Amino acid sequence: MSNNPKYSILVVDDDKNIAKMIEINLRKTRLYEIKTASSGEACLKMIREEIPDLVLLDIQMPGIDGIETLKRIRDFDPRIPAVMMSAHGSIEKAVQSMKLGAHDFISKPFASDRLLVTVKNAIMTSSLQKEVDNLRSELRTRFNFANIVGHSGKMQEVFRSLEKIIESNITVLIHGESGTGKELIARAIHFQSEKRQNKPFIAVNCSALPDSLLESELFGHEKGAFTGASGKRMGKFEAADGGTIFLDEIGLMSQMTQSKLLRVLQEREFERVGGNELVKVDVRVISATNVDLEEAVKKGTFREDLYYRISVFPITLPPLRDRKEDIPLLAAHFLEKYSKQEGKEIEGIAPDALELLISYSWPGNVRELENAIERAVLMATTQEISPKDLPNSIRSIGEKRIIEKDSTLSNWIEKLEEEALKQALLECEGNISQTAKKLGIGRATIYRKAKKYGLPMVK
Repeated sequence: MSNNPKYSILVVDDDKNIAKMIEINLRKTRLYEIKTASSGEACLKMIREEIPDLVLLDIQMPGIDGIETLKRIRDFDPRIPAVMMSAHGSIEKAVQSMKLGAHDFISKPFASDRLLVTVKNAIMTSSLQKEVDNLRSELRTRFNFANIVGHSGKMQEVFRSLEKIIESNITVLIHGESGTGKELIARAIHFQSEKRQNKPFIAVNCSALPDSLLESELFGHEKGAFTGASGKRMGKFEAADGGTIFLDEIGLMSQMTQSKLLRVLQEREFERVGGNELVKVDVRVISATNVDLEEAVKKGTFREDLYYRISVFPITLPPLRDRKEDIPLLAAHFLEKYSKQEGKEIEGIAPDALELLISYSWPGNVRELENAIERAVLMATTQEISPKDLPNSIRSIGEKRIIEKDSTLSNWIEKLEEEALKQALLECEGNISQTAKKLGIGRATIYRKAKKYGLPMVK
């Protein structure tokens, strides 16, 4: 905690001497700003004007007693922590206040050390809870369909479909090429669900683990279940109880694990590896694959009954090449992200560089685009991303377009000459002398060629 006043505490007690004693003890630490109230009514009025970080609330007071005051505080804002105080150390009162949401209960008279420890613990717990709530709020905002970059018709259609099943328990199968954002969509489904958003989201890559370990990873194991199983271990399904489990690359799951997964989907229960105890869970299952599961069913590598269980609501994410209108938006999003990360002031992407991004086929989809922009930000020496900052695979698109467009050798050479001169002038910021030196030709040639191709230059 800081040495300067940081946390505000409201002390509520009709005995002004006790309130003053508490105030003096808390002020000694120089950690708290103290206000006092002598009744429940005064407490509620002060809270409406300014919310404190903690309320120390006496139970036995005339008018509105501490229990009723606590109820009204909870109705106003359940996040305000309260520690109850009473000179009549009643277990019933303590239990009642805790059931209403009080953080702790302290009996009067109490030692100064006991008071300070109770206050410190209450504020630390409240601060941690606020931090968790803020993180959850950030996650809900981040994984909101409106914040996933995808304004193309195909992506909007995906979002409209998913919004219909957010609050249901229906299993979802997301199909799409690698890098299309399948896990991002799965997280959005989870964090937009009122029922599950505050519960765990557990992602499992089924292709990252050998068959012998995947079953244990998903369902856990008992001590001695196999060599190296030195103790009981909770699996991902148990860890995700109440929330969502995302099974990526489910098509690579072994037949044995498929069989056990089918039982979980049907019965909502399973046994740990090497165990007999039934473990019951409430988990929403979202699966993803980049292979054709229907074809896998025909080949006998994927169970038909499991396929129908996981694909009650199938979604196909379009590859980036089929939604090119999203490329400028995605590129701008990643540019802002990595410019901030690298501490660079890059204002945009040059038109010829953006043209290359749009023309590229993006076999790695959105993930490849993000990597390309991250690299471009690192390479950039100006306030604008230019073609030279992009990876070779993308820059080569410009050269291929020239070859495809021009049928004669002379036209091809002329276009290459124009591209080379344009690039050199760009790198030399239009300086004729520097450009001539870079290309190994005379200044007069630079003037003539630049004038021919209409390229900007300075002396």
